[in-house]
Amino acid sequence: MDDLFAPPGTPWRRVSPALGRVRRIVLAGVVGGLAVAVLLLGWLGPLPGLVTWPVLGLLVLVLVGGWVFVGRSVARWGYAERDEDLYITHGAWVRRLVVVPYGRMQYVDVHAGPLDRAFGVATVRLHTASPATSAHVPGLPADEAARLRDRLTSLGEAQAAGL
Repeated sequence: MDDLFAPPGTPWRRVSPALGRVRRIVLAGVVGGLAVAVLLLGWLGPLPGLVTWPVLGLLVLVLVGGWVFVGRSVARWGYAERDEDLYITHGAWVRRLVVVPYGRMQYVDVHAGPLDRAFGVATVRLHTASPATSAHVPGLPADEAARLRDRLTSLGEAQAAGL
C-alpha cells in the first residue's frame, strides 16, 4: 500500500521538525485557553464543580491525543521534485498524494505567520487553474522555502501549458 503514495524513483524530502513545535504550541494555547475558561466558569459562574472537573479531564485527553497526532502528522508531510511535476504527500490517518505538473501552475506564494517566523519555517503554496487543487508544503525552513519557490516559478514558466 505504501507504494501507492511513493514518488517513482525519487526520495521524499521531509518538512522541518519545527513545524511540530509550532503546531503543538498552537494546540497547547487553544486547550490552555479553554481550560482557563472552564475554570473561571466553574469558580465564578454557572458551571458546577461536578461538570468542571470532567471537562478539564476531557481537555487533558484532547491535549495528549493532539500532541501525539501532531507528531504523526508532521512526520508524514513530504514532497518530491521531479522533472515534470511535484509530488506532495501528507496525512496521519488518511493519507493523501497530490501531483502537480509544473506546466499547470499559475503562481507560487510563500506564507509565514508570526509563530512560523519565530521558528524559522514557512509554507509554500502552489496555485493552479483548478480551485480543487490543494497543493502546499508547510514547515519548510525559510531558505528551503525560498529555493523551492524560485525553482517552481522557473519550472512553471518553462513548462507553461497554454490555458
